[in-house]
Amino acid sequence: MELTAPIQEKLNDLDEKFRAINQKTETHLEGLLWAKPITYWDYIQTDALLNLQIQRTTLPDEMVFIMYHQINELLFKMILWEVEQLCHNEAPSTSFFTEKLMRISRYFDMLTTSFDIMGDGMQVEQYMKFRNTLTPASGFQSAQYRLIEFASTDLINLIDYRYRATIDRNTSYEHALEHLYWQAAGKDYHTGEKSYLLAEFERKYKGEFLRHMEEYNTINIWQKFRQLPEADQKDAMLIKAMRHYDYTVNVTWVMGHLNTAKKYIESVSGPQEATGGSDWKKYMHPKYQRRIFFPELWSEEELKSWGENV
Repeated sequence: MELTAPIQEKLNDLDEKFRAINQKTETHLEGLLWAKPITYWDYIQTDALLNLQIQRTTLPDEMVFIMYHQINELLFKMILWEVEQLCHNEAPSTSFFTEKLMRISRYFDMLTTSFDIMGDGMQVEQYMKFRNTLTPASGFQSAQYRLIEFASTDLINLIDYRYRATIDRNTSYEHALEHLYWQAAGKDYHTGEKSYLLAEFERKYKGEFLRHMEEYNTINIWQKFRQLPEADQKDAMLIKAMRHYDYTVNVTWVMGHLNTAKKYIESVSGPQEATGGSDWKKYMHPKYQRRIFFPELWSEEELKSWGENV
């Protein structure tokens, strides 16, 4: 049977592809003879994915809690995937920059609107029971979320406001890590003692955090923005995308999280600690965090009132 022109063209393209990596085309073609057709469940790994939900209690709404947080982590991974493409692009165009930021923002928009799943999707009585079984684990211990922060802005913008005067670009990453804003949720700065929540978090991820801080020191989203031509830095669509991302992550998403926490943690018997024992209100509220990725893109009045009236 004579090969049609399109098939012969594809074979030529395959031969060129495999020759370029010093592979034998006939070997790969023979492999195709024995390969099984792919299925949706094999490609998505559905069975593996649906077997990752392991409850620690008999309370049915714990399953909602587990799956919701697993979905969050998948979205964080999607965000990091886009961030990596943007930050490791040596010379991103303005349109590419804007597109990536809007993708990332949409993922955070999705996270923000999804709080109703927890806020209205679990019985308070059930949550107040199974939360004690989860202690001292906490959403504070999401490493991917910290990686997103490191890749978004200069480290100085993640430092606790009380210690920014002691930090500069010559400061060691180790010292900077010890003074990040979220350390306040698990450290007594008078004694230096760390809570079990924070100590275990760092035991698991400290090395990765330090590597990530160094990797993104000069290629984080803000630094990539500053490396654009001056005219591109004034592009209205890009600035809008930068501001939207900043506000969405550091105000809108944070407040959605905080309001959901309030509903459960304060609903039954008044104010309580979060599962990890943190001072969760001060830790979470944007007016206390004062976390702003791109402060240069906001007016003095906007910076002054950051996190207020929300």
